[in-house]
Amino acid sequence: MNIPNTLTAIRVLLLPLLLVFYLLNPEPEALNLWTYLFVGTFVFASFTDFLDGFIARKYDMVTTVGKFLDPLADKLLVLLALLILQEMTLVPLWSVFLIVAREFMVTGVRLLAVQKGIVIAAGQLGKAKTFVTLVAMTLIFITIVDIGLILYYVAVVLTVVSGIEYFVKNRQIFQ
Repeated sequence: MNIPNTLTAIRVLLLPLLLVFYLLNPEPEALNLWTYLFVGTFVFASFTDFLDGFIARKYDMVTTVGKFLDPLADKLLVLLALLILQEMTLVPLWSVFLIVAREFMVTGVRLLAVQKGIVIAAGQLGKAKTFVTLVAMTLIFITIVDIGLILYYVAVVLTVVSGIEYFVKNRQIFQ
């Protein structure tokens, strides 16, 4: 396994740790040791998303496995954070549904593509969506809620727009 794929695997392995930090936090809305552990781990996991892609492209280490696992790891990280934010009642359920529905549909298209021998890499709009989403969530988690929510809603719009773009660009998969 190369370095980018190892970083992706680390991101997945950090998910249970994030959940434990959240569940052990008696006051998740407050800045305390558990919040700092959670946010530090979340930021590190988010950074591995940037780092694995950067290394893979710069050093020509892009693999089919990485093209498949990296977006899956991103989706799991975002899903966990969304569920936590929803449980904390910081984001509305409809927005969580939109984001999760888009991710399921994109994953479905990716699976259809793989069956046809096609690997679809993440597009620039999708990468921007992921970046804005992770920054927004981080801000909300560290109680900079107003700015975080503005960015979160920008991320929701990017989620919908990038989902539409994804389906238009890959419509040949359905033929």
